[in-house]
Amino acid sequence: MPLYEVVQSYYDKDVVEKSFQALKGVVNLRPVRHWLYNRVEAHVFICYLACLLLSILKDKVKKLEMSAFSALFELEGLYRIFLIDPKSGFKLGKLVALTKKQEKILNAVNKHLLNECSGEI
Repeated sequence: MPLYEVVQSYYDKDVVEKSFQALKGVVNLRPVRHWLYNRVEAHVFICYLACLLLSILKDKVKKLEMSAFSALFELEGLYRIFLIDPKSGFKLGKLVALTKKQEKILNAVNKHLLNECSGEI
């Protein structure tokens, strides 16, 4: 195997290890306690989706010079309040506690996301 392929393989392994480390930390992944095939398969699939979403988030916030973990940490305080009047059926959803940094992250992920979050439900 040529030297550059060996080095690339080593770095690829590092990416996988860091992904699993991220899954254990951010997603609070714990040891698999399932024995049925379908449940183990579902658990692995959810882990794969979590890894995929972290990779996409990392790519989206790269231009903000921010890691996916710091973006998730920043968005942790973000929440939305729903008001529903059962008599009239009026529904309103309001995004609160939105900082400038959170706004930048939401815009980086999807430019339309911020408008959808702050509108009516």
